[in-house]
Amino acid sequence: MPERMRPMLPSRSITETVTFYTALGFEVAYQQTRPNTYVSLRWGEDVVLDFFTLKQEPSDNYSTCYVHTDDVDALYAAFTGGLRAALGKVPARGYPRINPLKDMSFGVRQFIVIDPSGNHVRIGQAIGPASNGLATKETRAGQSRLERALHTATMLADSRQDPESAARILDAAFGAGEPTPDEVLFRALVLRADLAVRLGDDARVGQLLDRAEAMGVESPDEQRRIAELRQL
Repeated sequence: MPERMRPMLPSRSITETVTFYTALGFEVAYQQTRPNTYVSLRWGEDVVLDFFTLKQEPSDNYSTCYVHTDDVDALYAAFTGGLRAALGKVPARGYPRINPLKDMSFGVRQFIVIDPSGNHVRIGQAIGPASNGLATKETRAGQSRLERALHTATMLADSRQDPESAARILDAAFGAGEPTPDEVLFRALVLRADLAVRLGDDARVGQLLDRAEAMGVESPDEQRRIAELRQL
């Protein structure tokens, strides 16, 4: 049979982990309590996540894995729908949460599931040629400051889990007052609202979303994210 790799991720509570992943739609493939607590959770035929008990704070957990799929939109809908049914909403901050579905500069469309133990399960689909994520001098010359800031802030917010730095970068670019395409400004406003939620700046969330919606820009991903943020 072909080789397969199964990630083994830490869990501060196997019961908590099972509750979370079954809400997303996973099934328990195997579970034991002795001599060590352990569980295997399966989605479909080829996605299996194994968990062992390790008592640590979620914020101290750097464990991650990547799930490749041919239909990332369907998985995002299934996972967010399951979590909304279980919790009444899709959390945007704390543990657990699901980060928004986005097209990334390195050629994938992806979202990130952060489970109750702080594991980051990245789920993505190839959508174009991969790049190294770095703009050339020629590319940078054709971008506004906000466009460059949006790229950097997206990486900081979703890949490095650093909403504070991402928010500072966007705020500085907003303050520069440079002309920028409406679509870029719209996406930046939605991301900044998302960051405001993560940072607990609830008073600013509505202001940013109102400004974004008033622009009338058609962008399915951002429109969906606005609706999700409105429900929080």
